[in-house]
Amino acid sequence: MPNASLIDRIESIPRRELYFFGLYRTLEAGIIAALVFSPMAELIGAPRNPGLASTVAVAYLVVAVVLLVLGRNERWFAQLVFGGACIDILAASLATHALPTVAAGIAMMLLFNVAAASMLLPLRQGLVVALLASAALVGEYILSSLADGGAPRTLAELSMFVTSYLALAWLGYRIGQRARSSQQLAEKRTAEVANLVEINELVIRRMRTGVLVVDADNRITLANEAAALLLGEGSQAASMDLNQIAPELARRLQRWRNGWQVDETPMQLQPDQPEVQPRFARLLADSDLTLVFLDDTTVVSRRAESLTLAALGRFSASLAHEIRNPLAAINYAAQLLEESRNIDEADRRLLQIIHQQCQRTNGIVESVLGLARRERANPENLDLCAFVRRFVDDYRLTLSIETDSLEAVVPAQPVPAMVDPRHLQQLLTALVHNALKYGRLMDEPARVRLRVFQDGRNAFVDVLDRGPGIAEGVAAQLFRPFFTTSEHGTGLGLYIARELCRANQATLEYVPVPGGGACFRVAMQGPNAILPP
Repeated sequence: MPNASLIDRIESIPRRELYFFGLYRTLEAGIIAALVFSPMAELIGAPRNPGLASTVAVAYLVVAVVLLVLGRNERWFAQLVFGGACIDILAASLATHALPTVAAGIAMMLLFNVAAASMLLPLRQGLVVALLASAALVGEYILSSLADGGAPRTLAELSMFVTSYLALAWLGYRIGQRARSSQQLAEKRTAEVANLVEINELVIRRMRTGVLVVDADNRITLANEAAALLLGEGSQAASMDLNQIAPELARRLQRWRNGWQVDETPMQLQPDQPEVQPRFARLLADSDLTLVFLDDTTVVSRRAESLTLAALGRFSASLAHEIRNPLAAINYAAQLLEESRNIDEADRRLLQIIHQQCQRTNGIVESVLGLARRERANPENLDLCAFVRRFVDDYRLTLSIETDSLEAVVPAQPVPAMVDPRHLQQLLTALVHNALKYGRLMDEPARVRLRVFQDGRNAFVDVLDRGPGIAEGVAAQLFRPFFTTSEHGTGLGLYIARELCRANQATLEYVPVPGGGACFRVAMQGPNAILPP
């Protein structure tokens, strides 16, 4: 609102100038009328033409009042200024001729009219006003000289007034031009300030860090969207008591104000909100207002987790060659020993254990290396139905599924999607492997289905099993790296699967199945997903 008031004030400047110009004209007309009708007329002597003097005084006063009223409308600004200046010149000339004893004073009052008109008009029109005033003064001088038979004033006085009119017209134009430039600059700076204020408010409002402004009485005077969400009060968080909304936060704030050591452990403001780390800062040196920053600890943990995974990826890439070469040698040696005829059954069992552990170790290395392979996705427009059918056929051939079942449930019509085929192959392989391994009941074969369907412009693939399902506490941590419930797992499979989905602008989520079992749903964009609805 202050910015809007300033803009309104700047835009009203021409109207105000025109009003003061009209007010001065009314004052001039009043002075001339007073010289004609008041007792002051006896002091200046008898007029040359009493009838003309009375007519000019009354008419000029009426016209001045009309122009003062019309000056409130800026639509005819230039016309009012130029026309009013011409009326001033005409009235001054007639009054000078009718009242020759005060001719010098009237000519001096006309100086302001010429200067004011030149300030408000372009240079050409301002010079025209000055030339008209000079011509009217010279014409009245010649007319008076012919009527009286002698010059009413000296030629030097006449030339000085003419020179003053022209000089004031030029100076008035320059002053007006500078004033208009300053006004335009002020308008530009005001607009920039208003835009900056809006941008700052938008940035603060959209910050993921919660920001509160708290006064000395612990009342919240300002809260951005993140802070309102963390406090659980929505848009009603402003102008509320912090002691009632978050007592623990108010206690830490009071300890900070007293100069005591502040507890830096994360805290939870509401049961269903993430933990935050509060930070305090004084808004101004001599102010009682305090800025409270609420940093979401999950964001910090996520960043630390990303740094850890990136370091682990680089470290694993450097060690991959050193690990895989001896691992391959061990595996090859175990295979050669299995072909020997001098190995009894007990030793063959040990060789099988060596071979299995080599495969498990190689799988761990491949999983860790997947963190370092941040390959860029190359999405293609493919038919999910045909892709899933081929995937199921290939999976049955490459792996021995004796009692377990794997089937594709696809619609008759094609389901298009934009995704990288290599990433989708790796993603489905990981999900199906987990479903066949963990999605089974005790002493029963695993039954896994890949269901394809379309909803709007998005395409979906569900990997369903008929196993025991996943507990609610475990489901919340499924996609965290290194989290696993198996002593033989690495906890990286689902994490890498979700990263592959993110690289393809897709999502991976766990969907509980009411009748038992688990469902991992992959949502992908359709080929026309970016088109407006």
